[in-house]
Amino acid sequence: MVIMENIYEELNKLLNYNDAVVVGVSGGPDSMALLHILTRLRKSLNIKIVVCHINHNSGRAGQKLDEEFVRKYCFKENLIFELYTIENMGEDNFHNEARSIRYKFYEDMIRKYNAKYLFTAHHGDDLIETILMRITRGSTLKGYSGFSKEVDMGSYKIIRPLITVTKDEILDYNKQNKIEYRIDDSNMKDVYTRNRYRKYVLPFLKKEDSNVHKKFYKFSKILLEYNDYIESKLSNVIDNVYKENVLKINEFLKLEYILRMKVINYILESVYADDLMLICDSHVDMIYDLITSSKANSYLYLPNNIKAIKSYDNFYLELNHKDSYKYEIELDSYASLPNGKVIEKIDKIDKNSNFVCCLDSKEVKLPLHVRTRRNGDKMSVLGLMGSKKIKDIFIDNKVSLKQRDMWPIVIDSNGVIVWLPGLKKSKFDKTKQGNYDIILKYH
Repeated sequence: MVIMENIYEELNKLLNYNDAVVVGVSGGPDSMALLHILTRLRKSLNIKIVVCHINHNSGRAGQKLDEEFVRKYCFKENLIFELYTIENMGEDNFHNEARSIRYKFYEDMIRKYNAKYLFTAHHGDDLIETILMRITRGSTLKGYSGFSKEVDMGSYKIIRPLITVTKDEILDYNKQNKIEYRIDDSNMKDVYTRNRYRKYVLPFLKKEDSNVHKKFYKFSKILLEYNDYIESKLSNVIDNVYKENVLKINEFLKLEYILRMKVINYILESVYADDLMLICDSHVDMIYDLITSSKANSYLYLPNNIKAIKSYDNFYLELNHKDSYKYEIELDSYASLPNGKVIEKIDKIDKNSNFVCCLDSKEVKLPLHVRTRRNGDKMSVLGLMGSKKIKDIFIDNKVSLKQRDMWPIVIDSNGVIVWLPGLKKSKFDKTKQGNYDIILKYH
C-alpha cells in the first residue's frame, strides 16, 4: 500500500491543474488500479481523464462484458469513455498487430482531447517478462532494457507509473480499496510466450528474491544509461553516414564495429519505434551481413512488412507494399521472409515436425529457392499417392487469404515444390528415414 501511495504522490507532482490525460483501460486489475489513482487525483487537480478501451474482437468469451464493465465504471465516475472495436483482425501475429492498432487509437484520442500524457498500466512483473523474452530472443541494447517508465513522444509523454510495483502489490491495493476488475482467462494460456514466463519463470525468480523486480528495474535503467552514452558518440557521426533515411556504406565501413552496430540499431529503432520487440539478433546480423557483403544489389525481408535493400553504396529500409508480396529468394544458408520468419539450414534435427525438412541433395536440383504461391501449384505430399494442390492444403489448414499471399514455398531449381514450411512435407523429405545432407528449419 505504501508503494502505491508513493505513486499517487509522484503523479500528484507530475500533473498540473486542468491537464487532460489518456489512460488505456482493459478492465483488468492493473489498469483499474491505475484508473482509481487517477480518479482520486481528479478531486484535487481537476484533471480530464479520457478512458480508452479496446475490444479486440478476437473471439474470446467475455470481451463484450469487459467493455460494458469499463463503460459502466466511467458512467458512475463521470469519466470520458472512448471505445475502439477491432474489425477483421489478421490471424497471424495477433498480439503485435493488436498493439499497433492500440497505440494508434491512443494517439488519435490524445490529439482529440489535446492531452499531455498517455498512461498505461505496465508494472514491474511486465518489465521482467519483457526483458527475459528479449534476452532469450535477442534484441538491441535499448531493446534489452524492456520499456521505460517515461517516453517523450514530442507532443505528449507515455507514462508507466506502475513499473516499480509487482502484480501482487497491485492486487493488494485493489483489495484494500475494494476495486472491482475483470479477469482475462487467456492470460494464463501456455500458447502465449509471455504467459509461460509469467507462470513458470517469475515464481522461481521471486522465490529467490522477493524484490527481484527492483533489480530488473535497475538493470533496465543502467542499460538505458549506457545506450544514451553510446548514442552521444553516435550523434557525432550519424549525420555523415545516414542522411535522408539512406545509409552511405563507404562511410559506415570506416566506423568501429560497436558504432556500426549502433548505427544499424539506430535505423531499426527509428523505423520500428515501440514495435522494436519484433527485431531479434538474427535480423541485426542479417542486415550487417547484407551491408558488408560483396553483392552490389541485394535485399532481405524484415518483420512488419519492411524490406531492407542494398543498392551499390546505399542501404535503406522501405515498406514492402502489398503489390510486392510476391517474391522469390535463393536459399543459401538462410532466407529472411516478408512474414518476419526465417528459413535456415541447421546442423541437426531438434524435433520432427512440419517446421523441419530433410532433403537429399542427389534427389533435388540445387540451389533451392523460396517463393510465394503461383496458380496451379501442386506438391507430391509425403505419404500420399499423386500430388495435391497447394490451394487445397491451405484450405485444409484454414490458412487465411492474407497469409496465403505471403506463405513461403520451397522449390528446387527445376521448379519442383519440395516443402511447404509449417504445413506439409513432400515426398522428398527424409526426416524419418533415408539419407539426407540438407536440414532446413522454418521459424
